[in-house]
Amino acid sequence: MDVFDQIHEAHHEQVVFCHDAETGLDSIIAIHDTTLGPALGGTRMWPYRSTHEALRDVLRLSEGMTYKAAVAGLELGGGKAVIIGDSKRDKTPELLRAHGRFVETLGGRYITAEDVGIGVEDMEYVYEETKHVTGIRSSPHGSGDPSPVTAYGVYNGIKASCVKKLGSDDLSDVSVAVQGAGHVGYYLCENLAGDGARISICDIDEERVHKVVSDFGAAPVEPDEIYDVECDVFAPCALGAVINDGTLRRLRCQIVAGGANNQLEEDRHGDALDAKGILYAPDYVINAGGLINVYGEIVGYGIETAKEKARGIYETLLSIYDIAAEEGIPTYRAADRLARDRIRKAKEQKASHPVAERA
Repeated sequence: MDVFDQIHEAHHEQVVFCHDAETGLDSIIAIHDTTLGPALGGTRMWPYRSTHEALRDVLRLSEGMTYKAAVAGLELGGGKAVIIGDSKRDKTPELLRAHGRFVETLGGRYITAEDVGIGVEDMEYVYEETKHVTGIRSSPHGSGDPSPVTAYGVYNGIKASCVKKLGSDDLSDVSVAVQGAGHVGYYLCENLAGDGARISICDIDEERVHKVVSDFGAAPVEPDEIYDVECDVFAPCALGAVINDGTLRRLRCQIVAGGANNQLEEDRHGDALDAKGILYAPDYVINAGGLINVYGEIVGYGIETAKEKARGIYETLLSIYDIAAEEGIPTYRAADRLARDRIRKAKEQKASHPVAERA
């Protein structure tokens, strides 16, 4: 597909291709929609096999950030950045500073944060070149790693999903297969273990798995076998597109609810989950805690307020499940409708008050 066709398909406002010869930086910044506010979304570093693959990922991720902010009720738009490269081999302070300089050229239309392959400490280098950064420690209102609040939101979303599907949000003896033992996956396991859930865990990094097993008594599973685990809840907390033609036939769960972005490879896979009777917690709804947390740096609230707002994901999901049931549509479509309705109303309001908006 032509690059502009891809951009037009989801109505992206701006896509910036960045290259810095001195550091070897190749990155893409995508701004999906700024109707509700500046586009906020993390920077991901990943060894994409092609520019096409990187572009597809950043377009999907930035669109998801728009919907995430809208459903969470935040005054933010959606954006995302990807750096093409191996974070363990290619990441340097100089490369991160170069990325920061490109973020700065957007004049605040895009605000970045940490994501896969990029940690809070890496954002400090980006912050040296632009103040349009969240999730850092050195700024006056820096909140640091948003992962604990992301995980807390996912934990509350799992409880809401269990109410809907299992009839109770008591997680004692509920079985949860967690895919990914990174920051979000680890903190999610901590929350689940505190409620007595039975946890299975996998990750491509064996050290991460060992830590979760040691700290929370989880059962280790090989990465490719996690889909075959018989469980109440499958919780994807790593990369996206894990619900696809290959995995759907293997799932042995009643609920899919996790922290990863873009869990459905295609929309039709959300339809397939619904047809199989598996309750799906739309990813950008259940994992909005991290965005809520870093949004606090912009508006000035602290960690306890962020956790309180992340707790609201419980009621938001129940509302989405009710809409889906009443209208006979998959849950991801119910969530999309909520997001689009809020954005549409904001556009209509701006159109009806153009002078006030310019002022």
